[in-house]
This record gives sequence, structure tokens and C-alpha cells, in this order.
Amino acid sequence: MQRRTLFQAAGAGLASLAAPAAVRAQAATTLRFTPQQDLVTLDPVTTTAYISRNHGYMVFDTLYGMDANFQATPQMVDGHRIEDDGLRWDLTLREGLWWHDGEKVLARDCVASIRRWAKRDPFGASLLEATDELSAPDDRTIRFRLKRPFPLLPIALGKASVPVCAMMPARLAETDPFKQVPELIGSGPFRFKADERVPGSLNVYTKFEKYVPRKDGALTWTSGPKVVHFDRVEWRSMPDPSTATSALIAGEQDWQEYAYHDQLPLLRRARGVTMKVLDSTGFVCMVRMNHTQAPFNNRAVRQALWHALDQTACMQAVVGPAETSLYTVPLGFFAPGTPMASDAGMEVLTAPRDLSKARDALRAAGYKGEPVVLMVPSNSAVLMALGAVFEDMLKRIGMTVEVYAVEFNAMLQRRNRRGPVSEGGWSLFVTNWSGSDWLNPAGHIALRGGGEQGYAGWASMPRIEELREAWFRAPDLAAQQAICREIQAEAFREVAYYPLGQYLQPTAWRSSLTGVLDGFATFWNVRRA
Repeated sequence: MQRRTLFQAAGAGLASLAAPAAVRAQAATTLRFTPQQDLVTLDPVTTTAYISRNHGYMVFDTLYGMDANFQATPQMVDGHRIEDDGLRWDLTLREGLWWHDGEKVLARDCVASIRRWAKRDPFGASLLEATDELSAPDDRTIRFRLKRPFPLLPIALGKASVPVCAMMPARLAETDPFKQVPELIGSGPFRFKADERVPGSLNVYTKFEKYVPRKDGALTWTSGPKVVHFDRVEWRSMPDPSTATSALIAGEQDWQEYAYHDQLPLLRRARGVTMKVLDSTGFVCMVRMNHTQAPFNNRAVRQALWHALDQTACMQAVVGPAETSLYTVPLGFFAPGTPMASDAGMEVLTAPRDLSKARDALRAAGYKGEPVVLMVPSNSAVLMALGAVFEDMLKRIGMTVEVYAVEFNAMLQRRNRRGPVSEGGWSLFVTNWSGSDWLNPAGHIALRGGGEQGYAGWASMPRIEELREAWFRAPDLAAQQAICREIQAEAFREVAYYPLGQYLQPTAWRSSLTGVLDGFATFWNVRRA
């Protein structure tokens, strides 16, 4: 990522005073936003990057939105009709939907978009596995004929967790889902200005004048009317936290997606700055191990680390010891405070930490000092901090550790290698997820047990897969929660990954802005007072 170029405050101020009134009025319709990192992947279907998800919601629309209770609400659809004892769903598109290229949104476009997304998303894959036929009998009707009832259908299509079920013209939706679409044509409230993009520095969006917001729905997360009040939104990447914070305080930027934890005291003292946590599910952090290669292909080795893992130390490395309200431990395998979270199996985290017991368990498991490679994204201060704590823990219990710290996309290239460390493979990597991705088994990518076909680390956990299927068929919430207790207990036994804790991430904006919605950074409803 390249450091962006700041206008000098004095020069910018003089230019503003000298500009004609019409130019100043135009500038007032521009929202200047500092994203958490550079936007690398433009196609929100092909990635689990949250920066791409946020970008995707500007350019593309979704059939359903998601409200603050994580329930689906109609967005592109007027509604749906369910017949044949839950085996037939007819979704009706609302009138007035247009693609950015001037073509009308048709049901067949949406069918193609759903099929493409479902090849990348586990929740979508489960929906299509339960589907006998997906068709567009007319221009406004999307029809699902199901093999068995799937009451979560609207939630699958409207979830805000990654990857996004973004609607796009059929000609683009026919693109291989493992390759990016050749152009960004959506029906969302903003157009993407590809001609103004400066990779590593700038991305620009302009208001889509033909976008017709729906008339109802609670305004929260991705639910409700998407009314745009700015003609232009500029994302300027600033990889240095101090530079980003200074730009916000000086009024050079309007909104900073992440108010970095070490900058919070400065932001609290700043005049004209508002801070808030938009997402109560926070970020849930983890270390994933390679289940196919030594030493972590040995379950006893994986289990040995439970004795030493200190989630409090991990979270304090991220937010600091004084910010106790901004983190939660212990963290299991579902987001704290959400319906599927429980205390099942948590004793491995809440018992006193014992490094000597971990060392003894490692030796008993047959570990003999073989080198392990811990991968950490160097362009994330949070993940670097977590990586340092985890590295120290591994060394203190007698493991031989090599840290591979590179930019996130470079790390992903090595993460795809499945061979041993001696052949350029890896042993562990540090990452985090939005808590909304850990709400339930349906969309919890890191908690799948499908082996070679699954998430990097390729864990084979047949019992978790069986329980996940049972969860979809559970008759009520109580039954779902009981199944999730079993899933969590099994995940602790198998050691699907090491949860490190949950932290809350504030955002910050100039107090002259109003209408910032809960959830994540969305750009409708926001206006300047």
C-alpha cells in the first residue's frame, strides 16, 4: 500500500477561501473517507475481505438486507410468497430497479448472481443443495423449488457476512466465481469510478441517480431505505494510523473507518470528533493451524496448547490493558452475546494457565522440536500484535517458531500451499473475522470440517459436519442452541482453531456528519449537518 498525499492544511484552507461559491458548494457534497486498508479486490463475491464487502454494498444491491437483530428484511424484493408446505418460494423484485449501464434489472440476472455466489459461500452452497430448481419464470419472479424446507432462505440471501450475495447483470454473473468480474456494474446506490481509481491510494464513487430507495424498513445495518445525500464519496488509503488520525482531527477527512486503539485518547480529546462502536459483535480473533501437516495434524499436539493459551493477554495486546470495556474473554466458537454462544467446553480456557503442563503434553504427544511457521499479515497492527503474543507462547512451551510476516495478499499466496514447511508450506496463521460471521453454523467458514474442500487449514471434522446439517433441520431456537453446544464441545476437542478473544472496534467521524448507521461503514443516510 502506498502512503496517500495530504493537502497541506493551510494551502487547502486558502484554496477554499479563494474558490467560487459554486465550487465550494460542490465540495460540500463530497464525503472523504479513510478505509481501514487499501481496497485490493473489487469483486465482493470472490473474497472474505471486509473492505471489499463494504465497497460491494455501495456498488451492488442485495435481494434482502439485514437488520440489527440479524434478521432478513426485503431490499431489492417487494416480498416473497411461500407455497407447497415450504417447498416453493417466489421472490418478487420491486419496480424501478436499474443496472448502472442503463439496463433493467431482471429476475434471470438475479438467478445467475445467486448461482455464482453460492459457489463461494458455504451458506449459499447449503441453500442450493436444498434446492431442486432455481429459475426466473418471468422478469420479476425468482423461484426456488426446494427438496426440503429451508426457512433460512432470506437470511442466506441477505446476510451481511462475507462473501456478499451481490446482484449483477447475468453477463457478469456468468464469470468464473474464482475470477474477478471484468467490470463493476451493479444496481446499488453508488457507481464505481474505475477511471479515477489509484490503487493503493484512491477509490471514488458517485451517486447513482436512477437508484430508487425502498420506502420501508428499519434503518440499520443493510436494512431500510438507502437514501444518498452525497454526490461523491472518496476513499483515501492512509496506512499509517497517526496520519489517518491527524487528518480526521484537522478536518481533512470526514470519517475514519477504524479509530485505532492506541489513538483513542487523542481522539477523545479532539474537538469536533464523534466516536462510536457500530458493530456490537466486534471482531473475533483466531489462529488457524494446518491440520494436514506435522505437527498440527496430531490432535494431541493441538490440544496441548489449550493449557497455555491466554486470551486476556491477546486482547490486551490489541486494545491495551486500560480499555477493558472493549474486549471480551473467554471466547468460544460463536460470537459472545449472540443466540448460539454457550459455555460448552470453555473450561480449557478458564482453568489456570499452566505452561509446564503444556510442555509436558507436547512431549507426550511426540513433538520433538520440529520447526513451525507462523504467518502474520504485516499490514495489520492488530494481527501483528496477536502474532507476537502467540509466538511468545509457542516459544515458552518449547516449540521452534519461524514468523513469516508479509502483506496480507502475499500471505494468502503461501496459505494456499498444502505441503510441509520444508517445501514452502505453513503451520499456523493469525486472522480475525467480524462477529457476524460467527453467529451460527450456516455461515461460519472457519468451523467447517470438510477437509481438503474446506477453508485453509483443511480440517477434517465429520461430526461437526453432521451437526451442522442437523442444525439446518432443527425445529426451533432451543434445538438449534443445543446443537451448537455440541458443535462447540466438538470444536474444542478437535481444536478446529484457537480463538483468541473478541474486541470492539470504534469508528470516528467529524461531528458535522449525521446519520451514520450501526453495522459497518455504509454511505447512505449520511449527511452533513
